[in-house]
Amino acid sequence: MDRPAGVVDFTPDPTLYPFESKWFSSSVGPVHYIDEGAGRPLLLMHGNPDWSFLYRKIVLALRDEFRCIAPDYPGFGLSVHPDGYRYTSAEHAEVIGQMVDHLDLKDMVVVGQDWGGPIGMDIASRRADRVAALVMGNTWCWPTDDRIMKMFSRGMGLAPTQWLIKQRNFFVTGLMRRTLQVSLSDKEFAHYTDVVPTPESRVGIAEFPKQILDAEPWLAELERRVRDHLVGKPIVLVFGRKDRALASVGVIARWRQMFPSAIYVDLPDAGHYFQEDAPGAVVDAIRQAVASRAE
Repeated sequence: MDRPAGVVDFTPDPTLYPFESKWFSSSVGPVHYIDEGAGRPLLLMHGNPDWSFLYRKIVLALRDEFRCIAPDYPGFGLSVHPDGYRYTSAEHAEVIGQMVDHLDLKDMVVVGQDWGGPIGMDIASRRADRVAALVMGNTWCWPTDDRIMKMFSRGMGLAPTQWLIKQRNFFVTGLMRRTLQVSLSDKEFAHYTDVVPTPESRVGIAEFPKQILDAEPWLAELERRVRDHLVGKPIVLVFGRKDRALASVGVIARWRQMFPSAIYVDLPDAGHYFQEDAPGAVVDAIRQAVASRAE
């Protein structure tokens, strides 16, 4: 499909991202996604400051077994950067939910990390009858009481930090690069830097950390809906433990309290971006989730 007007002018390297780009005409403009393979759908939800490129190795490993669908939220990856859009977690969930409905996804496995967790759980909890299983890692789906996460949100929301994120691409070149436990090639890492080439293109990246606190009412309502509609679904929890905030003992305990029958996968040498650090373990976790659904 030809690139729609108004989306990012960035072409992924086909040797790294050998997928056909597709666009969904959402209520806010064209949303980019990939849709590879056939069979049970995997909905692969990214976080911040990344996009569907984060899941490339998982898609390559699983597209012969599953239908792998990885969207880019508005303002991320190759999707539109809409005028008047506030880049809130609730808006992202609404837009990607429209795409899920348009594709008529059923019996799906929802995979989420970082903000892909709350957004994916929102989509899943509103369509629980279409959800076969869940795979969640280094994420949460409730108003946080974690001191580190709250401090991070406040610090990232300060004017000087917001300036660094937008003007210097600090979230990608500083935080993400230091958080990765593997060394990406310059060509690979350019897919995270060059897809957001201007301060205007980084507004969504700057908003996500503020949402940790600003989205508390939405997260509180989400937690209630998850407990009402998703508890009892097969779930695999995957945690890269070199993540001080979203792989803390408290976060993991809360997930396991919410889903007492969850399968837990510990990744001691992986960090926040476990899709880059340990893609094979993520592939195994998805297969485990589907196998537990069949039992």
